[in-house]
Amino acid sequence: MLVSADQAPSTAPRPDRLRPGPGPSPWVAMYHSVGDCSDDPYRVTVSPGRLDRQLGWLRRRGLRGVGVQELLAARARGGGQDLVGLTFDDGYADFLTHALPLLRRHGCDATLFVLPGRLGGENAWDPDGPRKPLLSAEGIRHAAAEGVEIGSHGLTHVDLTRADDALLRAEVRDSRAALREVTGADVHGFCYPYGRVDRRAVGAVRDAGYGYACATGPGDLSGLLAIPRVHIGERDTAWRLRLKRVLRRRPVEGV
Repeated sequence: MLVSADQAPSTAPRPDRLRPGPGPSPWVAMYHSVGDCSDDPYRVTVSPGRLDRQLGWLRRRGLRGVGVQELLAARARGGGQDLVGLTFDDGYADFLTHALPLLRRHGCDATLFVLPGRLGGENAWDPDGPRKPLLSAEGIRHAAAEGVEIGSHGLTHVDLTRADDALLRAEVRDSRAALREVTGADVHGFCYPYGRVDRRAVGAVRDAGYGYACATGPGDLSGLLAIPRVHIGERDTAWRLRLKRVLRRRPVEGV
């Protein structure tokens, strides 16, 4: 079931009331690392200069990047057409050094999906490419203190569609509990590792009490527990951003 009223902070809208409002579907952008792109076989890194230009492009069009919780709350009130969800997966340490200063420069916020089972570790799930450090518990608390929404990306970055029942529950449920201990706040959002999701994974996320969850290409799944996102990379110049915004998928009530 979804998070109950006594679990959610009194100042935040209840996740079970966050429903897409009228108008165009929400646009949620997916980022990962922000730094050196010279060795990036998975195309998950955006240079600080490119991110700066991308955020500037949004602002010049009257759009503002926010965390997913804020975006959904605004849409539930019938507004938010000028908001774009900004998400950063994996919890790379370069979020604090490179991404956060640029977000602040452009007056934007974001959701940071982290891995509490790899605090202070590295991206060991990537067989190729450079090893990149991940945020420690202190780094996550720093981001949260700056107003960044903290969400779960699972414990250790496991493909949930291939996990057995015990591992699935641990990755989804235990990661939420661990992040509560780290931040001292409730955790509303989940992000499926590798963007892969099926109905079994959605059920585990629902049972764990999350209010929403993000995927990449959720297939025939839809709704607040399978929110599609658009990958943004180093190659995304102004015209590509414009095209991706126009072609984004419209989510349908369900799941």
